[in-house]
Amino acid sequence: MNLLEVKDLAVQFATQDGTVYAVNGLSFALAKGQTLGIVGESGSGKSQTVLALMGLLARNGSASGQALYHGKNLLTLPAAELNQIRGNRMAMIFQDPMTSLNPYLTVERQMTEVLQLHKGQDRTSARAASIRMLDAVRIPEAAKRVDMYPHEFSGGMRQRVMIAMALLCEPEVLIADEPTTALDVTVQAQMLLLLRDLQQDFGTAIVLITHDLGVVAGLCDQVVVMYGGRVMEQGNAQQLFKSATHPYTRGLLQAVPRMDGSDAALLAIPGAPPNMARLPKGCPFSPRCAFADAQCHNTLAPLRALTGQAGASGHLRACHREVTLVQAIAPQEVAHV
Repeated sequence: MNLLEVKDLAVQFATQDGTVYAVNGLSFALAKGQTLGIVGESGSGKSQTVLALMGLLARNGSASGQALYHGKNLLTLPAAELNQIRGNRMAMIFQDPMTSLNPYLTVERQMTEVLQLHKGQDRTSARAASIRMLDAVRIPEAAKRVDMYPHEFSGGMRQRVMIAMALLCEPEVLIADEPTTALDVTVQAQMLLLLRDLQQDFGTAIVLITHDLGVVAGLCDQVVVMYGGRVMEQGNAQQLFKSATHPYTRGLLQAVPRMDGSDAALLAIPGAPPNMARLPKGCPFSPRCAFADAQCHNTLAPLRALTGQAGASGHLRACHREVTLVQAIAPQEVAHV
């Protein structure tokens, strides 16, 4: 049974330069204990997707479609009812913990406030629960550090505090927006192991927003590849990394350094992401795609199931080109990501 079902999600922003179509027709389902990765370049619509689910869009933004959580559409819920879900049954780890944590309040006050609001606990029991959760995310000497201010923690420790706060109410769905950004690779690895362990302990479903394909390969079960606010490719993580078929997905994989001693050159995707207020008539990736023709430039390719390939069940792709043509690009194996 799915905890969260997103159907035909669209997010738009009214600006002085026109309407920005940040997300267009995104659909996915998330089951208990499953991790979904949403990847793509900056501006592809990843963060706006999850902000729409949490009801945190900017004032000039609007969302349509459905985001069903236990049958309730999050996009149309009254604020009072949505507040009972977010931070409680659905929680979010924001990209920058230094700007997400209140610098004027101790970690203890920020954590106990969550439990007092959503669980009705008193300050003493909320403090004890907060210390236990800081221990769970491996904060050394949690009982002492809980009374410290955010600036007294390192970047990695602040991120752990954010994870602890998100997990305090034992949410069913955890949204992590670029949780390893600005962390060194050692701390990144620790954060991924931590998320994996906590997921096993709590059975939490995770939506992971990232541009780091290595993070996706190490943690995700399903992957959605976005570009220009649209889904380019979607499917099982192992299958997608092993035999990606969309030119954009394969371009991303070819831009990842390999550690197997191979002398394969890194290939950058030419050009730049599109202006979201003036998207191309056809495929948003067509101006940068080596395989694009008149059909690609003028007609938007529907997201269709891949057929005729072993292990392609549930693999979706939005491209006019034949798979055999696209696969003329040398593949990257998931083990090298």
